Amino acid sequence: MKVLKVFKDLVSFLTIIPLAKDESFLETSAKYMFLFPLIGALIGLLAAVYFQLSYQVFSAIFSLIGKFTSIHSDLFVKIFASGFTLAFILMLTGLQHFDGLVDLGNVLGLKSIEDRVRVAHAWIVTLRGAIFASLIEFINFLGILILNSELLFASLICSEVCAKLAMVVIPWLGKPSMDGKGSIFARINRRRKINLLSCIISMAIIIPLMGIYGLAVVLLGITIGIAMERVSERLFGRVSGDVIGATNEICRGASILLIAALVVR
Repeated sequence: MKVLKVFKDLVSFLTIIPLAKDESFLETSAKYMFLFPLIGALIGLLAAVYFQLSYQVFSAIFSLIGKFTSIHSDLFVKIFASGFTLAFILMLTGLQHFDGLVDLGNVLGLKSIEDRVRVAHAWIVTLRGAIFASLIEFINFLGILILNSELLFASLICSEVCAKLAMVVIPWLGKPSMDGKGSIFARINRRRKINLLSCIISMAIIIPLMGIYGLAVVLLGITIGIAMERVSERLFGRVSGDVIGATNEICRGASILLIAALVVR
């Protein structure tokens, strides 16, 4: 029964699927953060299935259009399927990680930690924030677009697992603040040995799908997590929930591009 509750709480925290029955899901998610890669695999699986379905739908649509025009339908099918798949992922995760990207972009260039914290907590979107978030999501879109369609099923799963692994690394290394979601995760997970299981879980999922290249994908997730913890420390002086969320989007895009570079000939 407890296992089922943990699963429901983690899914509720990382997606818009409302499985949690009470507000304790936040504390549960922090306590069982080492299982994030498993939920990442589920999100990636749903995204992969969505891509396959949308690819078939757009193939049929452009095949019909192609009977009356001379457009290169294969390219348009891939563009639309890639864009819709990224939109599906963003909607499935409730745009909460995208919001972290915007907040991170908002504070770039500000000189004091106090100003950065104030702007990050404000409900605003600056030009810097919009450009930064759009750039990262364009990288995600580009990564999906350039990958061979046959590789995308496994790649979407692996990229989400990698992204969740990076999220686990940040509070493991960083110091908690006095408030915010980031403080809860850092307080519970700082130097917590059981979080090493997230690396094992990630390898158990990624390596069977990617082979030896999977080690590079796992290493990328750890590296980005370490780098983003440094960013959080430099910008906010502590672990920030916004940076943890932004890391998910940054790592997804980077991992897809890495997979493309490793396996595409």
